[in-house]
Amino acid sequence: MTQEERLDILAQVASGITKLMGSDTEVVLHDLTKREIVFMHNNNITGRERSYRINPGVYDVINNLAALGANVYCGGLVGKDKNAEKLINAFPKNVDCNLILKVDNRPTIVKKRVIAGHQQLLRLDWEEEFYINEDEENIIIENLKNHIKELNAVILSDYNKGLLTKSLSQKIIKLCRENNVIVTVDPKPKNISNFVGASSITPNKKEAYAAVDANASENIDIVGEKLKEKYNLDTVLITRSEEGMTLYDKEIHNIPTYAKEVYDVTGAGDTVISVFTLAKAAGATWEEAAKIANTAGGIVVGKIGTSTVSEKELIETYNSIYNTGDVCKC
Repeated sequence: MTQEERLDILAQVASGITKLMGSDTEVVLHDLTKREIVFMHNNNITGRERSYRINPGVYDVINNLAALGANVYCGGLVGKDKNAEKLINAFPKNVDCNLILKVDNRPTIVKKRVIAGHQQLLRLDWEEEFYINEDEENIIIENLKNHIKELNAVILSDYNKGLLTKSLSQKIIKLCRENNVIVTVDPKPKNISNFVGASSITPNKKEAYAAVDANASENIDIVGEKLKEKYNLDTVLITRSEEGMTLYDKEIHNIPTYAKEVYDVTGAGDTVISVFTLAKAAGATWEEAAKIANTAGGIVVGKIGTSTVSEKELIETYNSIYNTGDVCKC
């Protein structure tokens, strides 16, 4: 059976689920090999369309950092409910969750997925749109100020849920810059102006083009340089799937992919930004950090499901690719 035939069968199942659940439920079929929506009903609920890219979430970023031995602080906003406790308790032991703000006026976002083989058949999200208020913003900034001297880097993962407003994002970036703390961002194209002045951003190719309103025929190097200049970034790392990635630093560095087999690209982007940032914080140059991140991304796409990379396999794979006896000990 071909991939198209499998997707057609699953689309029929999704259609049946739509009739069962009613018009107030969005039913989505994801192709996890491409991390894209291939079929959906009732998309008026979220406004998403086919080919919309999915992201496993900040949990994968944190797990990758923790798996490589980093001491991680997790920040964000959740409700004062049982789901918040489940989330916090699920993090590894070397993750400090004291920067997570718990509030009374909104519930913790909950997402459930139904998986059939390599296809995400059904996605159920319980969430409410919100933007943080001034008091919440001030608490988050004060908490970050209290820990900033302990940090080497900050990763901002934007999921367009109302937390990383322009005001909060700019305050975080300013605080990091004043304290020589690296700040990298996984941005949504529509919010990219929120992150002016960050150290680096890590969009995929589609997101990079959308962020500067470039047409598909425009040279990717022009797009990368536009991003870097327009948003006052030190570097830009564009991930390009099977083409590898390109780093826009003082020079342009094209880094080919070294993935031997690709089973599942879920979480690959999260692995890239976490390893990229961690390597830079550990003393690598931006180019070295990009190569280490590229190596890590090549490892996780060879695993089924969202996965982390261990320090041992990262070092061994990096050394085998670049024929070096050493690698940044992230």
